[in-house]
Amino acid sequence: MTKAVKKFTRKLLKSDKATDIISWIISKYLKIVGHTTRWQIEGLEAMNKTWDKEGSMIILSWHGRAGLIPFFWNKKHPLHALVSEHKDGQLMGKIVKRYGLGLIDGSSTSNASRAAVKLMKTLQNGESICLTPDGPIGPSMHMNLSPLIFAQKSGKPIVGMTYSIKHGFILKKSWDEMMFPLPFSQGALIVTQPFFIPENADMKDLEHYRQEIEKEFVSASIRADQRVGRHPILPGTKIKKKKQPMIIIK
Repeated sequence: MTKAVKKFTRKLLKSDKATDIISWIISKYLKIVGHTTRWQIEGLEAMNKTWDKEGSMIILSWHGRAGLIPFFWNKKHPLHALVSEHKDGQLMGKIVKRYGLGLIDGSSTSNASRAAVKLMKTLQNGESICLTPDGPIGPSMHMNLSPLIFAQKSGKPIVGMTYSIKHGFILKKSWDEMMFPLPFSQGALIVTQPFFIPENADMKDLEHYRQEIEKEFVSASIRADQRVGRHPILPGTKIKKKKQPMIIIK
């Protein structure tokens, strides 16, 4: 049965018409969840003030908690999301596009150089980008260095956005332990402080900042879980496949 389901799912993802319908359903569902959830919000107002001051920024969300992040975007500043060119990534792209976000195709494992150039140009043009620093292969809630490289080269701040919802399912078998929220629940959104990466930082410095940002970002996710009475989800160890070399922008 499992093989049959996987085969059917792959077939659906190959159909543009099917993914159009699925993305519409999912986006509508997520908006219903967002509007019917009683939110505790921390740091969003401060983030928007920083956004106004800096003009653009780098927004991070964990792969397993990305679905509702666009709901909190105020649309005052243009925002672009990096999505995988694979079929599942294209489905996610169609979902976030229905929120009004721009799309940048590519990932750390597919057309990384081309995606990196597009991301840098977007920041240089005064527009913001949204990344999942533990994607696309994991482990979950472990940051890679890529966002710090973009922040260093562009001079733009990094902020992490994370949330938790009391009622919903955690997909334990998935590497990212994706949170599938239910409507009419209690939720907590936490936005970290902005982090600026010095232009003259070397690789040792970058690793220091990476650990600092990751620590605060993980802590924010744990606090969000605790605020809604959910057992905290901790960083994972699973990966989808062997990691590829990270592309460094020069």
